[in-house]
Amino acid sequence: MTALATTASVMPDGLEAERLLADLAAQLRAGGLVPYLGPALACLAPVAAPTTHEALADFFAAKVALPRRAKGNAWAAAQHIESTRHRSTVSTLMAEAFRPPVAPTALHRHLAAWGVPLIVDTWYDGAMRAALAASPANWGEVQGITRAGIGEDRWYRFYDAGGQETTRDAAGAWETVLYKPHGGVDPVRNFLITDADYVEVLTEIDIQTPIPDIVKERRHGRGFLFVGCRFHDQLLRTYARQVSKRSGDRRYVVVEPATLTRNEVKFFAAQGLTPVAVPLPRAVEILCGAVA
Repeated sequence: MTALATTASVMPDGLEAERLLADLAAQLRAGGLVPYLGPALACLAPVAAPTTHEALADFFAAKVALPRRAKGNAWAAAQHIESTRHRSTVSTLMAEAFRPPVAPTALHRHLAAWGVPLIVDTWYDGAMRAALAASPANWGEVQGITRAGIGEDRWYRFYDAGGQETTRDAAGAWETVLYKPHGGVDPVRNFLITDADYVEVLTEIDIQTPIPDIVKERRHGRGFLFVGCRFHDQLLRTYARQVSKRSGDRRYVVVEPATLTRNEVKFFAAQGLTPVAVPLPRAVEILCGAVA
């Protein structure tokens, strides 16, 4: 039996999966699970910004002539642009790609209203920030930053709800911490996107140096729920593994079984991730309380 077939045979689906998601929703509301949000969530609302790494690669290709090796790969495409033009060109293109606002989904709004201790958002849009800004929550954000050319020995920066840079000490008082490990278009256009951006991070991430202490503290003892995520690339798997490292042992991922790759299935098994086979729109309904 293949790895895909083995996973399919034990994967909760149908009513079983929906009941499991309803239970996970209660754990989310209680703060027992950390939501780890991927770019596919943006697809649930009308959006002009890219919603996959492949779409982002296509955006780059439409703006700059790319060599064959860089086509279809957002990280390689961004690296080519940085190498042949300038870092500022990459930042300008990223800002252009994500300038169209992405409306918060129901899940974004519910997470903001629930005041969960930690939200990990792995895409570059501002939907989760917008949902938090519209809520009464006491919150702030920590973003991964590129170290290319900044002349600073820092891996991340903290921002308050108004978008002003603040200190790690201030973050301790926030009810909700929004963690954007790859940066984001708001509030100040921090982007990790080129191969070079990730070289230093990946040499240190195994010992957790690039992970903010506030994230390490708030993930402790909590499980993770991955929603709207794909793990078909090694970089995406590495980040998911390291961000959830030393957390609780309850880990779940909402999946579309027909789209899974063999590497994703192996990753789920290695990380103790329980795949839950529910289409993303229905999964969001259940997580937000529409269980009927």
